[in-house]
Amino acid sequence: MFDYSSSSAPELVKMLGLRFKDYRLRANMTQKDVAEATGLTIPTIQRFENGQSNDVSLSTFLLLLKSIGCINGLNELMPEQPESLYLYGKSNKKAQRVRHKKNEA
Repeated sequence: MFDYSSSSAPELVKMLGLRFKDYRLRANMTQKDVAEATGLTIPTIQRFENGQSNDVSLSTFLLLLKSIGCINGLNELMPEQPESLYLYGKSNKKAQRVRHKKNEA
């Protein structure tokens, strides 16, 4: 299994672009089909698939996933977590954020 934590964001975007192209082809879709489904331009899709785009917005990536029928894979990427007692403090209210106590010198 590949360790993605050592990859830079542009490297990960490039990898996702190459993987997206494979999924698009398996879905029997052309770049034009994806462009029509997403409202993106063909050159935008080409740059993403060829690794020439250093960044892709999250909303654009979600549109691309929807267009090839892979949006439901998000649940595998970030599945919902079960309730955790750790998130509840002394007041029995669920934590909304994490704060660290300042060290007293």
